[in-house]
Amino acid sequence: MTPTAPVPGRPPSGTAIPGAGQTDVCADSRISVRDFPGDPGRSGPRVVTTRRAERRGHGPRGPILPPEVPRWRSRAAEFDAAALEAFAEIDQHWHSQLIHLDLAVDMVPRMRLRTGETWPEEVVADGEVPLARLVPAGVDRSGQPTRARLVLFRRPLARRAPDPDDLRDLVYTVLIELVAQHLEISPDEVEAGPPGE
Repeated sequence: MTPTAPVPGRPPSGTAIPGAGQTDVCADSRISVRDFPGDPGRSGPRVVTTRRAERRGHGPRGPILPPEVPRWRSRAAEFDAAALEAFAEIDQHWHSQLIHLDLAVDMVPRMRLRTGETWPEEVVADGEVPLARLVPAGVDRSGQPTRARLVLFRRPLARRAPDPDDLRDLVYTVLIELVAQHLEISPDEVEAGPPGE
């Protein structure tokens, strides 16, 4: 039998490894050490585990509520709820004029601004980034009539308002502008409600 050469960083075979065969928590640490099978000098498995990953002291990672809990909502669902809440406030005053108008949410805009051009009136934008758009009623490619719809772009809006209350206010402001375009009145008139109300 030939003697094996020592491997750097690894104790020679037959040497006891400190902590082997114990299940404990290291002093002043949140890491628990358990044995791991297959290493020399260890009687059982050794696995390093942590209670919850905390990166650079910023607290627990991930959602506070797990997806299995009924109260949990994805970012898209939270955005949809903010959009519906903002639109409901406008719709309660202008319902009879908005009955043929749809509300849609798209993740990102599928339109680009060419050099030297500006966005048309039916697009609400922040500089070169469109936030929402009014698509007028018309006819689709198969010849079927389409309803007018307001399209909100979720990602650009969510990036400009990370707080849920700010997001709802931003979506409300954008919807006011689009509804004003659709009804061909000023945004102030949309906010005030129909005359005589």
